[in-house]
Amino acid sequence: MFRSSYTSNKPYIPNGMSEIWDFLGSMMLAAPTFKDKRGYFPERNIETEFFALNEGLKTIRKQVGEENYQTLVALSDKMRAHFEADAEVMTENSIKGRDCIFAMEEILKASRRRKAR
Repeated sequence: MFRSSYTSNKPYIPNGMSEIWDFLGSMMLAAPTFKDKRGYFPERNIETEFFALNEGLKTIRKQVGEENYQTLVALSDKMRAHFEADAEVMTENSIKGRDCIFAMEEILKASRRRKAR
């Protein structure tokens, strides 16, 4: 997944279930601050990442159904709260935030299985 402000001044928004799946994977690696330590994406932070995730979730709202969509949004909010509470990785909140990612992936996986039938 290539996200660069050099190619566009619009933020990257994952579009579709597979892109959201990939985005959640990148969030897992970048949590809890979501800052790019190498400096390639200086604009990247917790605000930009959760904006992208929540906008991306809107793209799959009909696919996953309203109940799953609402659950995904609630998990996103909960995840952000956990990561904000543990930016220095000193408590269990970072683990709880990552658990939210796993829960979101399970919902996406179940939605994909239902769609395949």
